[in-house]
Amino acid sequence: MTIQFYGKDPDCPGNNCPAVFLDEQTGDLYFQGATVTDPAILARLAEDCGLADSESVIKLPARMVELIVEACRAGAVVH
Repeated sequence: MTIQFYGKDPDCPGNNCPAVFLDEQTGDLYFQGATVTDPAILARLAEDCGLADSESVIKLPARMVELIVEACRAGAVVH
């Protein structure tokens, strides 16, 4: 497994920052961010696709969109 660090929130001054990682073998993305615990937000999100006990919702700042898109393009796997 080769997981590559792709970038962190550019406005975060420390090490505990929202971040994007890419599994170079599968193209899967991993996100580090604030865990969403607000029951109203979780209920709203669950309306569209449910939320399994093994799943978590995390929040990343909008300013990280460029990093996420770049990681998606780098990890694009065509089957």
